Amino acid sequence: MTGVSEPTNTVRSERMMSPFCRAHILVCAGAGCVSSGCQAVYEALMSNLETEGVLGEVKVIQTGCVGSCDLGPVVVVYPEGTFYQRVRPEDVPEIVREHIVKGRPVERLLHRSADGTLAPNLASIDFFKKQVKVVLRNCGVIDPENINEYVARDGYEALARVLTDMEPREVIDIVKRSGLRGRGGAGFPTGLKWEFAARVRADQKYVVCNADEGDPGAFMDRSVLEGDPHSVIEAMAIAGYAIGANQGYVYVRAEYPLAVARLSHAIRQAREFGVLGENLFGSGFDFDVEIRVGAGAFVCGEETALLASVEGKRGMPRPKPPFPANEGLWAKPTVINNVETLANIPPIILRGPEWFASIGTEKSKGTKVFALAGKINNTGLVEVPMGTTLREIVYEIGGGIPGGKAFKAAQTGGPSGGCIPAAFLDTPMEYDTLVKLGAMMGSGGLIIMDEDTCMVDIARFFLQFTQDESCGKCVPCREGTKVMLDILTRITEGKGQPGDIETLEALGNTIKNTALCGLGQTAPNPVLSTIRYFRDEYEAHIYEKRCPAGVCKALTRYRIDADKCRGCGLCAKACPVGAISLAEAEAEETAAKAASAGGAAAGHARKRRVYAINTDLCQGCGACASACRFQAVVKR
Repeated sequence: MTGVSEPTNTVRSERMMSPFCRAHILVCAGAGCVSSGCQAVYEALMSNLETEGVLGEVKVIQTGCVGSCDLGPVVVVYPEGTFYQRVRPEDVPEIVREHIVKGRPVERLLHRSADGTLAPNLASIDFFKKQVKVVLRNCGVIDPENINEYVARDGYEALARVLTDMEPREVIDIVKRSGLRGRGGAGFPTGLKWEFAARVRADQKYVVCNADEGDPGAFMDRSVLEGDPHSVIEAMAIAGYAIGANQGYVYVRAEYPLAVARLSHAIRQAREFGVLGENLFGSGFDFDVEIRVGAGAFVCGEETALLASVEGKRGMPRPKPPFPANEGLWAKPTVINNVETLANIPPIILRGPEWFASIGTEKSKGTKVFALAGKINNTGLVEVPMGTTLREIVYEIGGGIPGGKAFKAAQTGGPSGGCIPAAFLDTPMEYDTLVKLGAMMGSGGLIIMDEDTCMVDIARFFLQFTQDESCGKCVPCREGTKVMLDILTRITEGKGQPGDIETLEALGNTIKNTALCGLGQTAPNPVLSTIRYFRDEYEAHIYEKRCPAGVCKALTRYRIDADKCRGCGLCAKACPVGAISLAEAEAEETAAKAASAGGAAAGHARKRRVYAINTDLCQGCGACASACRFQAVVKR
């Protein structure tokens, strides 16, 4: 990981640069690639370029996340845009020697499509073809620690235009006409929120960026802060001018150290360049940004709990109204937007509201960034126009389900969202449509599940998360989610009772209607949506004492297929509870089979020994299935 005291990514190469470059080498340095060893790849590149005598002709840049997180470390070579995946330090000498020096791409490191076709460059990879990058426009392209690279891509031009040519009301009008809605979950119109705060007269106002990304599997906001921090800073300054605020705060969780480091560095650079601080662009407008690091409480994603945490108090929600636009941080008017929402602001100002409104659907404008994870071939960040169908995301961008297995459901919206079944694969991903299905857009986590997923267990997992993270302030959330979790746990343990489903539905609806904050009100969504679409699985668990997916161990039993059993005994050795022994009845083999195996002569039959599982002793651990080399152990 690079330091944050100075932009170190390109110092060594720039010192030896000739006026012209034969190539730009971009090394993905998002958190995923950092964890898989991108820094060692970067160092190997610098060393080998120097050894080959071409360091002065090549610029090596560490960027933010490219998006294809499962393929890292990623190296992209321009001008061709050649995309190298899973690069190791030992691969670097060949890349430098063959590609940089001789101009011949290293084919073994190129991406291959599902049919084995080589992808010559990034633009030809299916994962990127259908993406439209607005929020992620600079991620994976620029050095996030070098403000000059942001400026070279029109950075801070929107702020300059706003401060020198526009009145605050004009800025708000542009944002309203763009149709931009909050990307944090609820989808409230951004321009309207700004307008509410602007109308309030106060001696002090604030702009707050919500970077407390707590949904399991979500990493959209983190990637923007790591790969393009200046876009957020610029947008916060624009928002400050629009509502009359001169101070901004970014609330980011401590689990994002790289994001905190790069954002801190970007703030220092912005101050040095005069785009933060006093009298910005000679306009008389002052604006500055500070970082507040949170401890990672999920509830602090709720805006009033977040504000309490910024103030140094325990992060707990309060009733609304008053809304933050009227009484927010230190009881002053406050606008709160999440990272993705803010990252849309500069291009809207520069390209116009009509351009942004032309992307997406009638009620959901622009693009949406999804963190694609779970049972999917291509994981990573995906930015697509609103209204793109779930099928397009899963199969055309995500590459389908591993092993050719069937798609079962997609969890969107995190613990506050719901599960969308296969019947709705052609559903457009937009705010209102998802709500009708019992799900929600949320911040953009999109977890894909295949046929081997137990939906009851999934509901239990998300409710466990929500219950653990409940602040405990209101009874419906504190006690209601605990009771629901106890019921779900019983069901997955094979102790479900008639009436459990109805009780879960009643409790869930009560919590939705009575909980204090939005997080509490949406906590039952995973349970209610899985009951709505997968009620048969709940019934199988309760009435048949069976887990159709074979996930819940208490309800999973195994048997041995006598026709496939070879009598080797590996299953019996692997069983931790001694539930497997030789069968009392021996299986018959035909003479033909015996002869082919070198056994008895044709016309005779012999018996062979097989193993069997005592279902009363079986714990459903699956150790026997893992040990069997002949796929003779199958789930009942």
